[in-house]
Amino acid sequence: MPDVARLAGVSIKTVSRVVNGEPAVHRDTAARVNAAIEQLGFRRNTGARNLRRGTATGTLGLIVEDVGNPFYSELHRTVERVATGFGRQVLAGSSEESPDRERELALEFCGRRVDGMLIVPAGARHGYLEPELRSGTPIVFVDRPPGGLAADTVLADNVAGAAQAVAHLAAHGHRRIAFLADRPEIFTATERLEGYRAGCALAGLPADERLVIMRTPTADSVVEALRGLLDGPAAATAVIAGNNRVTTHLLRALAHAARRPAVLGFDDFGLADLLDPPMSVVATDVGALGRTAAELLFARLRGDASPPRKVVLPVHLVPRGSAEVPPS
Repeated sequence: MPDVARLAGVSIKTVSRVVNGEPAVHRDTAARVNAAIEQLGFRRNTGARNLRRGTATGTLGLIVEDVGNPFYSELHRTVERVATGFGRQVLAGSSEESPDRERELALEFCGRRVDGMLIVPAGARHGYLEPELRSGTPIVFVDRPPGGLAADTVLADNVAGAAQAVAHLAAHGHRRIAFLADRPEIFTATERLEGYRAGCALAGLPADERLVIMRTPTADSVVEALRGLLDGPAAATAVIAGNNRVTTHLLRALAHAARRPAVLGFDDFGLADLLDPPMSVVATDVGALGRTAAELLFARLRGDASPPRKVVLPVHLVPRGSAEVPPS
């Protein structure tokens, strides 16, 4: 700011008035100050200003598993839209499913004094955030619940969605329905497994744990899993993919498979309707997930002191063709 004042030939106080939009500055003087600001590339330190004033930083922290995953990209975009409406900016980071990375990001955001945080948790222990909640920083957990911490949580109805997927495939004649999902330590994978088992019981399907495979989805692991599921006289005639990453690897593997089972994915994705056959999915309204979480956070910022809430949003099945085929 002193450099701007020297270049414009005015006092530092005058520069401050121009930067803060105060009216008591002559138009020609303001023009000189703005020209000096442009020439020098000056940017106001909003954080320092807010600290001096004792006001909020105007930022939120958002931690997701992977900002490159379309599911979390849509979540990020929705949160950002809500935040913009409240005059806030969003700082985002990826945990890469690492509890240590999640903790590192959360504490970094706390150190930057964000006004609040939204977290898709990778870990199962969140007591380290208790001091932040006590000090008045609101935290909302999204898609998965926190461990050991009472905080607002917004989830999708994974159990009902997986049960609905089984019922849909059973209605098309399938009795050997496989469940191929991510690691069982992941909350959403475990919930969907619970729904799968409940759906099988309701449909009167035999419980066969050989049809359940849960591991980190990679191209090789899905090819190997698919080989085991489709070989032999008791092969699966339908596969439920536990998330969009599993679905992507599964579709690539099926391009080279001798048999093609019915496939029903969990989580929608771009171009799913353009595949041959178009991809049937259990879809989560990611926009509603992000919007509900962000609105809960801003309610806390406005003074809502009610007990922590748990909101479970419905999912819906989108039949497009890949699951609506009879057993081969």
